[in-house]
Amino acid sequence: MFYSFEDTDAFIHERSIQMVDLKFSDLWGRWHHVTVPVSQFTPRLMENGVGFDGSSVGFKSVNAGDMVMVPDLSTGFVDPFWEVPTLSFVCVTLEADTRQIFPYDPRNIAIRAEKYLQDTGVADNSLWGPEFEFYIFDGVSYENRMNAASYRVDSVEADWNSQEMGSGYTIPRHGGYHAIPPHDHLYNLRTRISTHLERMGVEVKYHHHEVGGPGQCEVETPLLPLLKAADGSLLIKYITRMTAFECGMTATFMPKPLYGEAGSGMHFHQQIWKDGVNLCYDAEGYGKISDTARYYIGGLLHHGGAVMAFTNPSTNSYRRLIPGYEAPISAIYSLANRSAAIRIPKYANQPHSARFEFRPPDATSNPYLAMAAQLMAGIDGIVNQIDPTEMGFGPVDEDIFSWSQEKKSQIKALPTSLSEAMNALEADHNFLLAGDVFNQDLIDRWIGQKRWEDRQVRNRPHPYEIELYYDL
Repeated sequence: MFYSFEDTDAFIHERSIQMVDLKFSDLWGRWHHVTVPVSQFTPRLMENGVGFDGSSVGFKSVNAGDMVMVPDLSTGFVDPFWEVPTLSFVCVTLEADTRQIFPYDPRNIAIRAEKYLQDTGVADNSLWGPEFEFYIFDGVSYENRMNAASYRVDSVEADWNSQEMGSGYTIPRHGGYHAIPPHDHLYNLRTRISTHLERMGVEVKYHHHEVGGPGQCEVETPLLPLLKAADGSLLIKYITRMTAFECGMTATFMPKPLYGEAGSGMHFHQQIWKDGVNLCYDAEGYGKISDTARYYIGGLLHHGGAVMAFTNPSTNSYRRLIPGYEAPISAIYSLANRSAAIRIPKYANQPHSARFEFRPPDATSNPYLAMAAQLMAGIDGIVNQIDPTEMGFGPVDEDIFSWSQEKKSQIKALPTSLSEAMNALEADHNFLLAGDVFNQDLIDRWIGQKRWEDRQVRNRPHPYEIELYYDL
């Protein structure tokens, strides 16, 4: 992390840096980059930025695509994957002519959401702890043509390889949770990922093998300020993919890459603070959480469908969120119920640790927009004192799978398809427009793109349909 150009320049000379890499996120959550030699990294670059075509990444129209990016010096890290010493920065994107901050830059939307939180007087800042679940495979192949559609992944850990001559240490389906070596083949890779992150200033809380036998892993960070958590989310995905790539493997954060095996989510642990006090804590409250936290939860569940348009923005998101399983699609909160959309960890019961987690999200989301949408829903809940109990959102600490269908039907269900999530966003987005954090054009653009993606998947014959119907 750097605080001035002079600090950065001194580091460049001290570490013999040769290249400076500039990264920015497109609207959909993919990093892009451009690289300059250190000779071009000057105060003038910091003032004028580096030009790029915003229309190529979905920011602007073709006839007015010119934009510039300016590095945020506080995000600097040495990229470990380059052959020559390279210093990398996440960038702010600006209009090329006016140098005004580009309003559709997702990183700037996250900044505006945090600013709106402060402007309301509700809190000074928010803290976020995403959980990163992902699969590491030994290989992947896929094709989509007029006359063929298929994919295949492989993992040396998978029980489907138990009949092949090998070590004998495979992991049964759903049997990977906290697996230990030699069953856990990926401990060294996760340690490399964690070591890279720590060197880059992203603290790692722990890593472990997850439930999914064929290579599912988890890396978790402590709670971080919103912008650092969002920047860190893209960095963790980048480091995970690159580390796997260096080891001859491949990483995916898809929510449901395997049928019949555990999906990968990205639960968001959340807190809000004011004057150094965690506003989520109340020693006498349910689960040790305060009324302020309950109102936040009420807003998040009340607007949950619209929020999921940003936290679960892929068709694959809803292969994981399947009704009837332990998927977090019930608009309830709970101390223990894993099917609840919001869980209050029992162990987080101290003034500094009290918090809650929103469980539906996954890593196909753009973390800047996902966190901004959740925060805006929570602020709306606090400002309007949306009581989750009065709204019918619980708390529910019973096993809802033992309930009758009639009783289950009384629980509000969150979207179980991308189309449903877009319907929810269309019907409920005024809370996102508060404080000019989001705007109507961005929301319309998001809905249009996601409906297009939904049609692309829906309009194609599925390979399993051939098995089901070919002979009818």
